[in-house]
Amino acid sequence: MPGPVRSTIERLDRPSAYYFGKNKRRKFNRDRDDRDDRERTPEEPPEDPLKDATTLYVGNLSFYTTEEQIHELFAKCGEIKRLVMGLDRFNKTPCGFCFVEYYNHQDALDCMKYIGGTKLDERIIRTDLDPGFQEGRQYGRGKSGGQVRDEYRDEYDPGRGGYGRAIAEERLKEEEEYGRGR
Repeated sequence: MPGPVRSTIERLDRPSAYYFGKNKRRKFNRDRDDRDDRERTPEEPPEDPLKDATTLYVGNLSFYTTEEQIHELFAKCGEIKRLVMGLDRFNKTPCGFCFVEYYNHQDALDCMKYIGGTKLDERIIRTDLDPGFQEGRQYGRGKSGGQVRDEYRDEYDPGRGGYGRAIAEERLKEEEEYGRGR
């Protein structure tokens, strides 16, 4: 008799790498005498916050992608409840990500299945289930207000504002020194 059949396809409703990393830091920093740990029995599995998630994190967007473009594409998988653009913390300009909230979990899964990995504004977008949007998460976490990954990008990317901000500052400094004859 053959053994159990294993699926070769990854689950779409699994937690994202971002979510795992965030929770790993929380668990590391949490006190060992936490009340939740004492109350929970060892046999009780932790509840998966993405089990019924209706919110998607959408990343790798162009800085020039509009809410209308995102709404038009993502509305093909279901009715959108809310769309929140990611903004630069200081300039309040789009910085390459957004949150799309649907009315039900199945629409979010369909969106991940059919739209994740497709192109929007000549960029391949990524979609991940998100436990839910909270106020303050719409702002970039980088030093300059945008996303951290855009701070140190050393290749030119016109869809994400050119060079990374830290690299652009170094290049400008070198050009000034070269102009002075050093």
